[in-house]
Amino acid sequence: MEILFMPNHNTNTSTQTFEQTELLADVEDPCSLIVWNDEVNTFEWVIETLVEVCGHSYEQAEQCSYIIHYQGKYAVRKGSYDDLKPYCDAITERGINATIEVMA
Repeated sequence: MEILFMPNHNTNTSTQTFEQTELLADVEDPCSLIVWNDEVNTFEWVIETLVEVCGHSYEQAEQCSYIIHYQGKYAVRKGSYDDLKPYCDAITERGINATIEVMA
């Protein structure tokens, strides 16, 4: 949630006064669920996790795991922060490093 401050210009007097008005805007930035490479977890464990937690097909999870291994990280899922948080928690509970990042 973002708070914006809007000035209130009073042009009827020689000086301008500013009232601070809060305008709440529910801004939901798109996010990525990032899985990070490590030297602990096996390809099979990462693949199994992506299939069970994220609903990937075996082939998709296998491709993701190779990208994670060779690139150091990979965005395995996109969505809002609230949508991705349970996936991130489930992956990290399995001992795999995962974070949620706001997409640029």
